[in-house]
Order: sequence, then structure tokens, then C-alpha cells
Amino acid sequence: MKLDSDSTVSTSSASNEGGVSASPDFAGPTIPSIPAPPPRLSPSGAGTFNQCPRRWKFRYIDRLEDPPGEDALAGSFAHRVLELLMQRRPAQRTVDEARLIARTEWPETEAMSDYQALGHNEEESRLFRWKAWAAIEGLWRLEDPAAVDVRATEQDVEAELAGVPFRGIVDRLEEEGDGMIVTDYKSGKAPSPRFRRSRLDQVLLYAAAVEASTGEMPVRARLLYLGQRTVGMDVNRREIEAVTEKLAGTWADIHTACADDEFEPRTGPLCGWCPYVSMCPQGTAEVAKRADSKADREAELLAMAS
Repeated sequence: MKLDSDSTVSTSSASNEGGVSASPDFAGPTIPSIPAPPPRLSPSGAGTFNQCPRRWKFRYIDRLEDPPGEDALAGSFAHRVLELLMQRRPAQRTVDEARLIARTEWPETEAMSDYQALGHNEEESRLFRWKAWAAIEGLWRLEDPAAVDVRATEQDVEAELAGVPFRGIVDRLEEEGDGMIVTDYKSGKAPSPRFRRSRLDQVLLYAAAVEASTGEMPVRARLLYLGQRTVGMDVNRREIEAVTEKLAGTWADIHTACADDEFEPRTGPLCGWCPYVSMCPQGTAEVAKRADSKADREAELLAMAS
């Protein structure tokens, strides 16, 4: 039986010996299906599981919709424009060319069901485009695109990393004097110094996959927080081993959760942003608790001010 990448496999049979369907009255106890782990792991999948195994199950096992919000869609549009811009000849990588690409690509984004679901009016649509354009134009605050020696954009990389079948899409591979650079665009808020190192795990995994598939280890991995700052580090064997070992631990945890069919939620402030919170009693309770706490604090402040 051919399955897609995130299908589940049931251990029960639909027919008895000889091919005749068994009567429900005599079929015996039903053997529950066992969730099957996906055939490969991506940085987003690993990140979702580490954030909350139950949300991961809803998304990757149950295949429930996880519609992107406005910020994610604006970021995707900015990524698309920058992808096409960096495929141009260096002299063409100008702000005017980026603006032209954005105008050409916008109708396709505007027609997407995910964008239509936002229900934007004319003013909201205009603000959305400005948000996306601010990210696009922010590239020039970080670098001169014409000076980048691009080797590939939107590079699909697949490799086995520490026993884990891995797949990712690298925004950009480029060449500098001492070797290859792995670069990923980010349209969200740049992290504080405390969290910068952990955010680099994604591009370090990309670097590991690039080395595994090509034999060439990138010399640096970096995140371009558009319009804000660049966060990066040198790639070395120790860092590669550390990040792939962490990936292997997540992969093992996923297999254990699937074998036991237990996906415990990890509640916290992000529950309020989870699209599946209404299906998660613990998440619903967490949101209610935080709402009550906020109301209590506001009442206390009001009482102090009166």
C-alpha cells in the first residue's frame, strides 16, 4: 500500500482469510491503529515537536490544517521576492527591481486561499503589503545584494544526519573568499543576545545536510533578520555534531511518542496562539488561567489607581 509522507498505518485488517469481509459481530476486538512517524524530519517539524508534542500530532499525524497568520504570509511573500531577486544578475539586484518583482508576484499571493481567509479590506491589504515590503527593503540595511556571489537559492537538501532522515530548504547558498555560506532570511523580530545561539540550530542543520549531500562543509551559517541585524557563526565539526545529536534525540522522542500514542501538551503562553487549542483541554485551561490572571492584575492596578 502506497502512503503519503505523513500517513498513519493501522495494524488491523479489513478482511478475513479468503477475502470475505468479516461480520462486525464476529470480528473480535479492534486493534487500535499506531501513529506512524513521518518518513523524514524538517527543522520546522522538529521545532514544533519540541515546542509541544500534541500540537505536532495535530499537524503531522492528524494532518489538521495549520493556516499561516498574517505575519507568516507576509514573510513568505518577502522570501519569494528575495528569492527571485537573488536569481538576477548582480547589477540587477536593486531596490527598483525588487519593487517590480513584488508588483508582479503580488496577484498570485492575493489570490491564495490562505490570504483570502484573512478577510482584508482595502486598507488592511495596503498595510499588509507595506509590512512585506519593509522586510524586503530591509535586506539593503544588512548587505549589498549585488556583491553576493550566489550559488543557489531555495536549495532543497536531503540527507541522513545522525541516523535521522532530514530534509530542508535553504534560502541561499553563497560563496565568499574562504568557502560556502548558508543563509536564511527571517522577517520576524531578531532575538535578544540570550537566544541568538539557539536560533542558529536551523542553519547549522542546513550546513550539516549540505555537507552530507555534497561533501563540502560550509564555513559559516547565518540568519538575516531583515531590516534589523545579521546573526551568524562559524561552522565547525563540534557544532555540527552537537546540533545533529539534538536532532537525533528529537527523532527518538517522536518515535517513542508514536509507539506509545502519547503526545503530552506543553502548556504556556503560546497556547493562546495555537490553532488547535480548542481541541486540547490542557491548552484551553491554560488560556483561561492566563486570562483570569490578566484580569486580576488589571483589577488590582485599577484599585491602586483609584
